[in-house]
Amino acid sequence: MNNTPINKEIVDKKIKENNINDVGKASIRVIKKLVDEIENESGEKFVRMEMGVPGLPPAQIGVEAEIEALKNGVAAIYPDIHGIPSLKNEISRFVKMFLDVDVSPIGCIPTVGSMQGGFAAFLLLNNLHEGKDTTLFLDPGFPVHKQQHKVLDLKYESFDVYNYRGQKLQDKLETYLSKGNISCMLYSNPNNPSWICFTDEELQIIAKLADKYNVIIMEDLAYFAMDFRKDYSQPGVAPFQPTVAKYTDKWLLFISSSKAFSYAGQRIGMMVISDSLFNLKSEKLIKRFNSDIFGNAMIFGMVYPLSSGTAHSAQYALAAILKAANDGKFNFRNDVMEYGEKAHIMKKLFTENGFKIVYDKDLENPIADGFYFTYSYPGYTGEELLKEMLYYGVSAISLAITGSEKTEGMRACVSLVNRNQFPALEERLKRFHENNPY
Repeated sequence: MNNTPINKEIVDKKIKENNINDVGKASIRVIKKLVDEIENESGEKFVRMEMGVPGLPPAQIGVEAEIEALKNGVAAIYPDIHGIPSLKNEISRFVKMFLDVDVSPIGCIPTVGSMQGGFAAFLLLNNLHEGKDTTLFLDPGFPVHKQQHKVLDLKYESFDVYNYRGQKLQDKLETYLSKGNISCMLYSNPNNPSWICFTDEELQIIAKLADKYNVIIMEDLAYFAMDFRKDYSQPGVAPFQPTVAKYTDKWLLFISSSKAFSYAGQRIGMMVISDSLFNLKSEKLIKRFNSDIFGNAMIFGMVYPLSSGTAHSAQYALAAILKAANDGKFNFRNDVMEYGEKAHIMKKLFTENGFKIVYDKDLENPIADGFYFTYSYPGYTGEELLKEMLYYGVSAISLAITGSEKTEGMRACVSLVNRNQFPALEERLKRFHENNPY
C-alpha cells in the first residue's frame, strides 16, 4: 500500500470490529456505520457517496407548515390511517398536474417513506391471486427491496434491464411473465443506480405484458422529475414525468418526498393506487387482510398493523409542499438541479483519473447527469474496489448488491459531496490512479 490518505491499519481494524466478512457485499447502512467509525478514529473526512440521501435543505414550505401544525396540537392526535384529507387531495392533484394521470384521493395514501409502501405492497400483491407469489425486479435496483422480501419470506426473480432496452424488453419480459408465477414487477424511473430512464415505448411494452399476464406494476418514482434533460416541473403543462400509468389501469406508484423535496428526515412518502386496482376484489385477501377489496386490505389490513399510519405533522408539511407545487408557486426542480451539476463535474474527475463510467448510455444517448452515477477501475471487481478506496477516503457501494450484472462497478451518490470537497476528491483519485497504473 503506497501513500494512502487513510491509515490502512485503522480501516482494517474497523472492518474486523464490525464483523464484516466481505466489505464489498455489505449493505448501505453497514458501509455508512463503518465509514463513520473510520472517520472518527482517523480524523480524516471521507468523500461520502454511499448513502442515497438528500444533501440540500428541506423545502421551507413544508418546515413552516409542520411547525404550524405542531403548534396547533396535532402531535397529540392520531391521524387517520389513510391520511388527512388535504394531503390526499393534493397527492391526487399532483399526480394529475405532473403525470397527467387521474386518480381518486381515496387511493392516495401517505406512508412512512416509500419503503413502508413497498413493504406493504409486496406482501399484499403476493397474496392477491392463487399461484402468483413472486415479484419480478427490473434491476439494477434498490437493495433493500430484496431485503424486505427476505424478511417477509417472499420469492423474487430479477434481471439487469440494461441490455434489454427498447423492443428487446418485450421478449425478455415474456420469458418471465409467461411462467404464470409473477404477481407484480417493480422498477425505478429514473433508475437507481444506473440512472437510465425508460421511454414511452418501453413503458407501453411493460403495460401491455402486465395486462396480458395479470401482473400488477409498481413504479418507484423516488427521483421524481430528476431526469434533468427535460423539464417536468411545470404543473399541468407537457412534458409530464413519464409513467406506466398512462398505458394500463392497474398500478401502484411510490412517490418519495425525500429527494425531490429534500424532506427525508420526516419519513413520509406517497403510495398511489389506481382506481381500478383499489377497487379490485379477491377472496384470497380476506383471510389475512380482513377485506376482499384491495384498497381496504391495503389501508386496514397492512398499513394499520404496520404503523397505524404516518406522522401527523409531516402530513401537513407534505400537503403544503404539494399544494405550492400544484399551484405553480414552488418549482422543486430548480433546487435539485444541483445534483445534476455536481454529477457532471464528479464524473469528469473520475474519468480523468483512469476510472470508467459503467452505465454510460441511455439507449443511444449519453447517460444523464443526476443523483447517481456508476464507475469502475480496470483490474478490480466492484467489491474489491469498494474496500481499496476506503484507504483513499472515498466511500460508495458495490453494484453487486443492486442486482446489476456489471459486478465490476460501484454506485456513487453525489448528494452529500460538497463542492468544496472536489479538490480533495480529485487528489485522492489521482493518487489512486498513480498507485494502480494499468
